[in-house]
Amino acid sequence: MGLRDFFDRIEPNFLKGGKWERLFPVYEMVESFIYTPKTVTTVAPHARSYVDMKRIMTYVVLSTIPAIIMGLYNVGLQVNTAIGVYGASGWRASLLEFFGIGFDPANPIANFLHGALYFLPIYITTLVVGGLWEVLFATVRRHEVNEGFLVTSMLYALILPPSTPLWQVALGISFGVVIGKEIFGGTGKNFLNPALVGRAFLYFAYPAYMSGDQIWTPVDGFSGATALSVSASDGYTALMTHGVTWFDAFIGTIQGSIGETSTLACFIGLVFLLITKIANWRMVVGCLAGMIGLATLFNVIGSDTNPMFAMPWYWHLVLGGYAFGLVFMVTEPVSGSHTNLGRYIYGALIGVMVVMIRVVNPAFPEGMMLAILFGNVFAPLIDYFVVQANIRRRARRHA
Repeated sequence: MGLRDFFDRIEPNFLKGGKWERLFPVYEMVESFIYTPKTVTTVAPHARSYVDMKRIMTYVVLSTIPAIIMGLYNVGLQVNTAIGVYGASGWRASLLEFFGIGFDPANPIANFLHGALYFLPIYITTLVVGGLWEVLFATVRRHEVNEGFLVTSMLYALILPPSTPLWQVALGISFGVVIGKEIFGGTGKNFLNPALVGRAFLYFAYPAYMSGDQIWTPVDGFSGATALSVSASDGYTALMTHGVTWFDAFIGTIQGSIGETSTLACFIGLVFLLITKIANWRMVVGCLAGMIGLATLFNVIGSDTNPMFAMPWYWHLVLGGYAFGLVFMVTEPVSGSHTNLGRYIYGALIGVMVVMIRVVNPAFPEGMMLAILFGNVFAPLIDYFVVQANIRRRARRHA
């Protein structure tokens, strides 16, 4: 008996009146993951398109592959480099020694595997805990398990430091899924990005684990500031003395969260999302314009006491989580603006806010996470004013 026959045979048990009726969301989730859903539109109008929710989510996950690959390599590179100075410790190092892989930072395979030993526990924890919440809410509400969680889980895992304790990973994704999405009705009804909500919760609840000099490279005794921290204290020109060039930041071989360091990898994902028309280019243009405009204005104004005023836009582009947020968070369709003009404004607001937070507010050297959540809050208001302006313009036209 084939797998398709097996699903057809057990399906009546999960339909209305079946003995496992309440578990239909679980059955539907597993079946639709393997096969295309059998549900069809039964009443007019009929809209035919090959782009369904599953395909959209698949495209977004595929677009993160370059960031995942580069993230694993960079985490391993940073850890292996630090081990050469401070020595190896922990079960990951013991496992690599047991298999004879070693800790040579010049060995790409050793870097990638070591990075995977940090990323996979985080992602598996995210997937299991967040998935349980998704199934629980789907079962109680008697609706299907939405594929959107696959994207949320991937993005959430990629924006965490590699040293994040797994219990915090579980707590953060629980907060993001439940508070950031499910209490508003689930996928498509949330006005905040769930992955960022979970990350923001951890940032404010456990700041010692989410910021500082030692969280980015989890090696005992290691201390090394991020590029943004160095820039905030000594100016971006001091990065050269710390061995960080603009090209290093663009490629992604610097301190940072797992998937956020490589601007190149993020832009490869952006090209894919734009070609498949999953991402809206207006949001990208708006966010770049807002960031470039305010950064340039600060460069012109200058400051004798704040070295961040001097940071040019092309450094803002490659540092911190700007590129990752631009590609995978700003373009997220549910929590962003839905009108064409509103998308420009929404993107520009985020671009302005991230520079404002980085330069003016010394308490938050990063800024992209808070800027996107700020934009999420204002997105409905932006669309409202754009729609009202269109209504007034049409009324004058026909007056």
